[in-house]
Amino acid sequence: MTEIEQAKQKLEELIKGELLRIEGMKAAGDFVDYGKLDSIVVGILPGDGIGPGIMKQALRVLRLLMKEELDSGKIQLKQIGGLTIENRAAKLQTIPDGVMDEIRACNVLIKGPLVTPRAGDPWPNLLSANSALRRGLDLFAAVRPIKIPQKNIDWVFFRENIEGAYIWGNKGIQVNDDLAVDFVVETRQGSERIARAAFEYAKNNGKKNVTVVTKANIVKLTDGNLQKAVRRVAEGYPGIGVEERLVDATAAKLMDPEFNAGLEVFVLPNLYGDIVTDVAAELQGGLGTACSANIGKKYAVFEAVHGTAPYLISHGRGDYADPCSLIRAVGAMLSHIGYGDRKNRLDAALETCTVTERKVVLTTMPEDASTAEFTDYLLETLNSRTA
Repeated sequence: MTEIEQAKQKLEELIKGELLRIEGMKAAGDFVDYGKLDSIVVGILPGDGIGPGIMKQALRVLRLLMKEELDSGKIQLKQIGGLTIENRAAKLQTIPDGVMDEIRACNVLIKGPLVTPRAGDPWPNLLSANSALRRGLDLFAAVRPIKIPQKNIDWVFFRENIEGAYIWGNKGIQVNDDLAVDFVVETRQGSERIARAAFEYAKNNGKKNVTVVTKANIVKLTDGNLQKAVRRVAEGYPGIGVEERLVDATAAKLMDPEFNAGLEVFVLPNLYGDIVTDVAAELQGGLGTACSANIGKKYAVFEAVHGTAPYLISHGRGDYADPCSLIRAVGAMLSHIGYGDRKNRLDAALETCTVTERKVVLTTMPEDASTAEFTDYLLETLNSRTA
């Protein structure tokens, strides 16, 4: 078989797999109505590195905000072990046997950062557990809010989480020593559901603008089809305007008041969304200040945006990590399951603690506040607002 025939055969197999996935999307039901559940099971995945430490503090906040619901059993917390890098490496499995079953027994999950092994790491070259979770649970929308009150910025990014340049990220074709080919995948169903999620959010939160960010002037089919899908979905949401931006201009001019005037909700394909939301998080104050929600029709995972911070761990400063990203993820989870009032309380307290008052300052250095000391301050602030 020639090199070209081998490449064609592999591509044919990949396309057949995508056609099956499309049928699954067509058959998927509606989103979960959490209000109709007798109890909501919240899975806890502490993660690696600084993950367990910041998770401990995030759960302190959750227990304060949801004391009544936890006491009554309306909310149940389920600790899930087995997803540490040590266990994944020992079993040579991205998600070890049995762990996904425990995860699927939950309605929503809060997840700390997980190690994704890279060249030079002391771990086997396992695939990303984050990606495996998103695909295994069909978490097609990565939702990241960004707020910069002093700039009057209140953005929410909807990054398509399954398709794009990442879905076949490890399935490209090495035709020969001289030629390698990777792919970008777009489906009508995938584009329309991420667009609809963004418009539903806009409608339910009084937003008047959805902006689709692509490179459709160059990437004609996949990016162009996403643009068309957003326009189609927009027809069902009168009163919400649609704008189009190119990804390079968006990344370069995100803070330009003339460029970003009126922009509120963004839709982006996977790769561009990964980059632009990290840029936006840095503008907000760093990755440690941002959270991300990964939402599907049946499951949702809420997580810190940042990584495991091996530098802090290796230098004995893990107990001084900023827990705000994971704490914000708790707030996003509460809003998702119907407790938006608790999220609003948390947001207001975080703004007091990190912007307006700042009586306790985190720098990750031992001479400043520890993770636990900052959380003490946040809990005191929350309590004072209910006193």
